[in-house]
Amino acid sequence: MRNDGRRLLPILNSPITGGRQAVTCHYRCNNACARPVPNTSDNQTFAEVVAEGASRRQVLITGGLGLATAAAFAAADTRTPAVAADIAEASEGPLGFKGIAPTPAEVDEFKVPEGFAWNPLCNWGDPLTPDAPAFDIKNQSEAAQKQQAGYNADFVSVIPTGDNTAVLSFNNEYVNPELMFDGLADARPTADQQAVLLAAHGLTITALQRASAEDFYERDLNSPVNRRIHLDTEFAFTGPAAGSDLLKTKATPKGKNAFGTMNNCAGGVTPWGTILSGEENWNGYFLGDADNAAAQEEYERYGVVTSADELSNYFLDAAPRFDLRNENNALHHFGYIIEIDPMDPTATPRKHTALGRFKHEGANVTIAANGHAVAYMGDDERFDYMYKFVSRKKYVEGNKQHNMTLLEDGDLYVAKFSGDGFEDGVSDGSGIWIPLTQNGKSVVPGMSTEEVLVLTRLAADKVGPTKMDRPEDVEPNPVNGRIYGALTNNSKRAPGEIDEANPRAENKHGQVIEITEAGGDHTGTKFTWKLVLICGDPTDPTTYFNGYDKSMVAPISCPDNVAFDKAGNLWISTDGMPGTLGHCDGLYAMPVAGENMGLLTQFLSVPTGAECSGPLVSTDNTSVFVAVQHPGEIDGASTTNVFSQFPYKGDGFPRPGVVEVKRTKDAPGPIVDTGVASGSAFGSAQSRVGSLFG
Repeated sequence: MRNDGRRLLPILNSPITGGRQAVTCHYRCNNACARPVPNTSDNQTFAEVVAEGASRRQVLITGGLGLATAAAFAAADTRTPAVAADIAEASEGPLGFKGIAPTPAEVDEFKVPEGFAWNPLCNWGDPLTPDAPAFDIKNQSEAAQKQQAGYNADFVSVIPTGDNTAVLSFNNEYVNPELMFDGLADARPTADQQAVLLAAHGLTITALQRASAEDFYERDLNSPVNRRIHLDTEFAFTGPAAGSDLLKTKATPKGKNAFGTMNNCAGGVTPWGTILSGEENWNGYFLGDADNAAAQEEYERYGVVTSADELSNYFLDAAPRFDLRNENNALHHFGYIIEIDPMDPTATPRKHTALGRFKHEGANVTIAANGHAVAYMGDDERFDYMYKFVSRKKYVEGNKQHNMTLLEDGDLYVAKFSGDGFEDGVSDGSGIWIPLTQNGKSVVPGMSTEEVLVLTRLAADKVGPTKMDRPEDVEPNPVNGRIYGALTNNSKRAPGEIDEANPRAENKHGQVIEITEAGGDHTGTKFTWKLVLICGDPTDPTTYFNGYDKSMVAPISCPDNVAFDKAGNLWISTDGMPGTLGHCDGLYAMPVAGENMGLLTQFLSVPTGAECSGPLVSTDNTSVFVAVQHPGEIDGASTTNVFSQFPYKGDGFPRPGVVEVKRTKDAPGPIVDTGVASGSAFGSAQSRVGSLFG
């Protein structure tokens, strides 16, 4: 049946895996972990290649523990690890702040260390201009929402434009209808409500100003840069697939433009001052044509459903383009890295086909020594891949117009990892970047360049990369030049796949990988790798904190985003700790070099039901920014059954948004004590927010 046959979207009564709230599984990724794993290729898993390398050296996998665990405990450290509270309160720590103890998952509080304060910077519904309507949850409209901050903040960028001015941009990933409208717990949204929900997706851009570096930023409503990027915003396709028949639709017959962006997760700031954003769980919004046999392979590989009682059921009235029974190519308009110039509201945002199409968590760019721009990316799916892109043209300092063309043309690679056994006592190995395109042309047998860039998952399957545990945020460290990737978890890992790189079956805690390009050449095809963090409760023998004494570290689970301060310390935000360790999600800091390498310290925690996203340490080292996404997202929550009231403005319901954290005015100073932090001098390295503005 057609529209009259659609049933109400089902929300399961219990979490799928890993202890997540069922409502989170539903709205975030359309219950992805309850569905078959999209990658059914016979490519090796990370576990298999590492175990293969270990087998060649006759290294034993013992007792259900991975090789890393077995070797780490072979030294028989018999000290009893401290409990979590003792760990957090033990000392001020190497970064100059005293870490906090874990916050119980049911606590509705934004918690920061002693001597720090926080302030909500921009929240869902905040007007972006003086003429925008004031937010009224009882009187919402599509037009109003397009003039107000969007929902569920994720990636955050703050680009300084002066000593005390900046531009804030943040993603608006998805929505929680029951927390946005009355009476939706047991009812389907009306078409007007659907339009508001869709308008809350995309990105929010707003100018900031402050009195001094010791003060919190405030929004400048009079700036011309203030705006929303939403599902009706026009984008231009760039790269080899622009104009392809695969991108042509009734609304865009030339295949060179698209309308809207959604499910924007992580991102990055380019060295030339633009922002990148990844379109992630867009697949769940589409309803596939069950009778289209030609598209079935793509539907299955990208997780597109063909049953009308799914997430798409919420939006087909307001957005019939999501119904692929009308037009299959509409699916090909999402799944890209988008680039936006936050300083120029007249510039058309772009979707870069040269960087491939999949469930992009985000992309982060570094400039290689030879001048080429290199972007690192992860495909956020269990058993999917890590990628990088190398530009054909070279970066030109100060030439923004030229540099904005760098991501339009170049070569796309996918990673293959190999293990070297465990004789060296660490979880590490080597790898290669396998090309999907070279000189801008396909090198995948049987696939054209356009097909490789639009059907990237299918192309990558053909060349033998390594299946990873949900590669999410992947970022270059601006100080040591190494690449750090958050591998969030993988509940589908079988017991037989346990090894040094994946020490637990049904891995619910995740790990962080460090990649070092051979010879420091980001444009090369060889690298080495090491797991620097295997997450979980430190008292669990399967965890690893880069060799540091585990009686001194904080518990952590489900690493999601990474960031770096000026000294090159690694900052990690989490998504899923309430269901794994019983703690609120939060932000953590960990040196990656020096005597304190691996000493993980918790910096803050977000309220109950929330995810900590978009971490950023400012270029002037005076602020930390995080996004509080989906506060109060707990099964059974509604506008009349509220679990969180973040940001505590007295209006009685949660409003996701961005928070700034600073030291208190009675004891001001930098966020991080760079005099004692590990790492080398910041020098001229490109920072996450771009050295052009620091």
